[in-house]
Amino acid sequence: MADIKERAKVLNDQIVQWRRHLHQNPEIGLDTPKTEAFIVERLREMGIDEIRTGVGGHGVAALLRGSRPGKVLGMRADMDALPVKEETGLPFASTTEGRMHACGHDAHVAILLGTAKLLAENRGDLAGAVKLIFQPSEEDSRGALAMIRDGVLEDPPLDALIGLHTGNLWKGPRSGMVGYRYGALMAAADWFTVTFEGKGGHGATPHLAVDPIAMACQAFSAIQTIVSRETNPLAPAVITVGRIDGGSAPNIIGPCCTLKGTIRSLDPETRSLLGERIKTVCEGIARGMRGRAEVTLTRGAPALVNDRKITDGVIEAAAAIVGEDAVAEIAEPTMGGEDMAFFLEKVPGSFFFLPSMPGEGEVYPHHHPKFDLDEGVFWIGSAVMANFALTWQ
Repeated sequence: MADIKERAKVLNDQIVQWRRHLHQNPEIGLDTPKTEAFIVERLREMGIDEIRTGVGGHGVAALLRGSRPGKVLGMRADMDALPVKEETGLPFASTTEGRMHACGHDAHVAILLGTAKLLAENRGDLAGAVKLIFQPSEEDSRGALAMIRDGVLEDPPLDALIGLHTGNLWKGPRSGMVGYRYGALMAAADWFTVTFEGKGGHGATPHLAVDPIAMACQAFSAIQTIVSRETNPLAPAVITVGRIDGGSAPNIIGPCCTLKGTIRSLDPETRSLLGERIKTVCEGIARGMRGRAEVTLTRGAPALVNDRKITDGVIEAAAAIVGEDAVAEIAEPTMGGEDMAFFLEKVPGSFFFLPSMPGEGEVYPHHHPKFDLDEGVFWIGSAVMANFALTWQ
């Protein structure tokens, strides 16, 4: 694989240019027509002409066929940005006010384009085919399902699927390394909204009102005991209330108050328990305080679970590129979510980590307005995925 490695290194400048163009032109959600057009133009320049556009909105699915028969491998990159005002001061900062690639999806697209170019140049050594999947709307967990409904996993069906995440999500592996994990890597991400309804009144006469803010305060504390007292301590779970809306003035008891939050878990049983108990606890508190609660649960992506056999293949492919000592197991999963999980529910695969933290100054987390990446390691992602495609079957 020396040729793949050296070619990928040479290609890194091009990958960086692609990333910077995407970074300057961020699009969010399912509405990513400029990103879609950019991807299609680059693929056609590589001689890849089996391209389907408009998949699940503005997603792209391109098929690159090898010279020999074999299985079909999927490779996925997400391509949407965030509604974040950029504060990096980079010369290639976002040109769209209030939007920024603050999670590395610009790099994911560029790295997959680099992979496509490497494979297009080595069709003679490729068995089967590779389906390149560029997915919108990962940040709100709509894109993967939209593409699946639109048939992205069919015609031809996939035998395996891989992808990567760059940035600084996991501790341990550093820039220039590759991180992997067997089994659960990222959490199921669900959301809840609870609207408490009472009876408005004057703040001086609370006995004549039914206070929904008091209900919300009780519920805020009570739902934390679902994790601390009802779930298995060995089954990671998080309930976070991120927003409370209620009231209009210091001396007025308003008629309603709303809590909004997220639920994170790693196993299906815990996931079901958390949602059911939030509903029961909030409704019970409201009834006990002479009010009512309306609870809405929204299921997001399930836990992302890596297949052992495919992960073994990723480890081997990575070791050939960066050396065995630079391939490290991720010690702990993150409670962050990722809708790649919807694909991995249906196709065995592996999602690996390409650390890319800038070497100087403060390292900002994902979704921060000053988030940035170490562009010097992008070639590793392309080389590992190309190497896997050429050796996995």
